[in-house]
Amino acid sequence: MAGRTMVLWCPDWSVTAALLERADALPDGAEATDVAAPAVVLANNKVVVCNAAARAEGVRRGHRRRDAQARCPEVVLLDANPDRDARWFEPVLAAVEAVRPGVAPLRPGLLAVPAPGRFFARRGLDGEEAAAAVLAEHLVRAGVWDSRFGAADDLYTAERAARQAPPQACLSIASGASAEFLRGLPVTVLADDGPEGAELADLLRRLGLVLLADFARLGAGEVANRFGGYGSDVWRRVQGREVTRLASRTPPPELACAISFEPPLDSAEAVTFSVRTTAERFIAGLAERQLVATSVRIEAEFEEGVSARTWLHPRCFGSRDLVDRVHWQLQAGMASSGLRSRKTTGETITSAVTLVRFLPDVVEPAGDHADGLWGGGAEEQVVRGVARVQAMVGYDAVRVPVLQGGRGAADRQALVPWGERPVGLRPVDRPWPGRIPGPAPSRVFAVPLEAEVVDEASVAVAVTPRGLVTGEPWRIRIGRHWCPLASWAGPWPLDEGWWSASTGQGGSGQGRAARFQVVGVDGRAWLLCWRAPGSWEVEAAYD
Repeated sequence: MAGRTMVLWCPDWSVTAALLERADALPDGAEATDVAAPAVVLANNKVVVCNAAARAEGVRRGHRRRDAQARCPEVVLLDANPDRDARWFEPVLAAVEAVRPGVAPLRPGLLAVPAPGRFFARRGLDGEEAAAAVLAEHLVRAGVWDSRFGAADDLYTAERAARQAPPQACLSIASGASAEFLRGLPVTVLADDGPEGAELADLLRRLGLVLLADFARLGAGEVANRFGGYGSDVWRRVQGREVTRLASRTPPPELACAISFEPPLDSAEAVTFSVRTTAERFIAGLAERQLVATSVRIEAEFEEGVSARTWLHPRCFGSRDLVDRVHWQLQAGMASSGLRSRKTTGETITSAVTLVRFLPDVVEPAGDHADGLWGGGAEEQVVRGVARVQAMVGYDAVRVPVLQGGRGAADRQALVPWGERPVGLRPVDRPWPGRIPGPAPSRVFAVPLEAEVVDEASVAVAVTPRGLVTGEPWRIRIGRHWCPLASWAGPWPLDEGWWSASTGQGGSGQGRAARFQVVGVDGRAWLLCWRAPGSWEVEAAYD
């Protein structure tokens, strides 16, 4: 029994993880989706994983969304998310590690451990079967009801055995019988290896090879020439000539730090003062492992709720940065959730804080963020200076402009709090039809300025429904003073929001609009917007 491997397989794990996440996101008292209900995971509108209930209704991998719904109208549609699958598989790894150290995660839903031998042996049962029963019992407590086990001399055979095993049972392949077991399997089992395996299985089936035993009868040279590297690997495994070694994972170190308050604190200042030591301990724990945190999740537990937020840093977090983030989170986050009341006499939290926890979200090697030989230079001084200003005036009070996609000048800029990485921005590389040509304006007005444009006869200039000007722009008035125009370009009609005239963007009737670029004789250039029925405004200025 020495050197044997046991594999744990959780069928349809992507569906299971998606349903677990959906149930976890529901508010208390809401009814979760039945785990036994038909469900599929979709990627690019195609089914990539389906559970047993969906397969019973005729749904298969590769079906399009509409085909799956036609076969099973009540099927639950879930989006593919590899990160979610790995995140929800972590408790399974921890549950197995608590019983049998040396876990080797293969992919979400599949792991391997060295076969336990006789350590878990029970009366009337073989050691591997008893070990599988113990592991299955622990997994049920963790919320995983469908787990299957396989044990064999090598990893590949153990995985195939696990896929053939009944629920919560172990299929043990006798020592030295791996090749015989594999040869009795149909070639269609290769589809479980992914697209490459599915392609090889389809090719073997079209060549008339039904079982892996038929594939094993081919010569090594024929297999290498016709089926490539993957085919040669499968052929060697079927011959019993390849043994895969396990690379067990090392459990990640516990980097999180927390502090509890007894009695709970109802003052934001008291909380931020009390977490200083915990923040220093958190940063010191990272430094001991030559790590720094660029993203930290801060959780604050209240007597009446929980506040959790992930904070980002342009370089890396220090203890003072963490204390500032706790203060800002208590200031802003709780005000929006109704747990906090800002009074004129101070910052009193109506629901007292019972615990604050720091969890590293993204850690990087400390050497990647080390100062230069002669210090950090001007950039580091700017970062520290802005951080001090932000600590005095508040998190949201210091913002930096970020370029994003859009048609108008105001649409192309987004203000992001300093220290946060911009997320959810419109992509810049899209065509954006109707976008004004370059160069981009140097100043965009938060509130457009009122303006007036007339032709040579002092008649107000307008734009017809066909996008033509009623007269050549001759003079412009911004504020009190008129200025003759040296040149102008446009109009560029706005076609946005044509379905709703109330938006004031594009379309016909009251929604018509157009943009102009004009240059005055004084050298100043402006980006103008005309809106029906005849109003002008200045959106931006050029330097």
